[in-house]
Amino acid sequence: MYERILKELTDKQIVTPEQAGKIDRFEKTAPFSLHWELKTLLYLGVLLLNVGLGVLIYEHIDTLGHTVLLIMIGLVCAGCFYYVIRYRKPFSNGEVESATPYYDYVLLLGCLSFLLLEGYWQYQYRIFGERYGLATFIPMVLFFVLAYLFDNRGVLSLAITALASWLGITVTPQELLSRNDFNSATIIQTGVFLGVLLAAIVFTSERRDFKKHFSMTYLNFSVHLLMVSCLSGIIALDNWLVYVPLLALSVGSYLWLARQRQSFYLLVVAVVYAYIGLSYLFMKTFPRLILEAYLLYYLFSGAAVVVMLINHKKILKTQRL
Repeated sequence: MYERILKELTDKQIVTPEQAGKIDRFEKTAPFSLHWELKTLLYLGVLLLNVGLGVLIYEHIDTLGHTVLLIMIGLVCAGCFYYVIRYRKPFSNGEVESATPYYDYVLLLGCLSFLLLEGYWQYQYRIFGERYGLATFIPMVLFFVLAYLFDNRGVLSLAITALASWLGITVTPQELLSRNDFNSATIIQTGVFLGVLLAAIVFTSERRDFKKHFSMTYLNFSVHLLMVSCLSGIIALDNWLVYVPLLALSVGSYLWLARQRQSFYLLVVAVVYAYIGLSYLFMKTFPRLILEAYLLYYLFSGAAVVVMLINHKKILKTQRL
């Protein structure tokens, strides 16, 4: 990759051949970074540890007893929270670096252990009874507080997931949950509301210069919730009058955001969801076309999408070297 860029810079006489040679030698002799590989292994270790706790509960519940298992999980959770409180850095409206190399992973382990502890408690002792909304509300509040207090995007993702669960359970009648009918207009409307709410949080926090580095986490959840909800309204509810314009508005908004932030990820997501919506509308509008017509549609439309993504720099107005 760097060879092509270096050749273009040399051809344009931005760098001299001697400078290009030094850059080439530096790149070839520079040490290889294992940063992301190690982070992936650490996150995987946290998840495997929680899976191991779950297996321990399943296999030894009759041997150890409920109280011993609860104490063991509680000690892991308490130990993690003690560690992050003990070594935490002062709060800041901006991004705060981790106090130690393992700080974020210990915090994530503590949060996942808390979920395991609460779930086990509810399953065995029914501490919340039939109030399932309360079982998701407590971790939601806790995780939002911890995410902002300790500046952790992983915990923020858990908090947003808990928020979505809480809203879904709160607005859904009990008999709807028992029938597992998720084609409900109420659930789809809640998804649209939550997608808009998360996007609004981004604009509010950025305007107030408060934890702006959380924006992409919120937008990641927002774009998928909003787009999937709109597509569900079109496909499951067959309500084109409401959800087709809403899908078009959502796609247009995120394409605009992609240009503003020069985000290839948001561009790809918006284009893919728009393509899914357009393809469904095409199939429903022209249900009696011959097979060759459908094949030609997908051939040319797919090619158009690929060409569009290849030329993403023109769309995002990014600099070409």
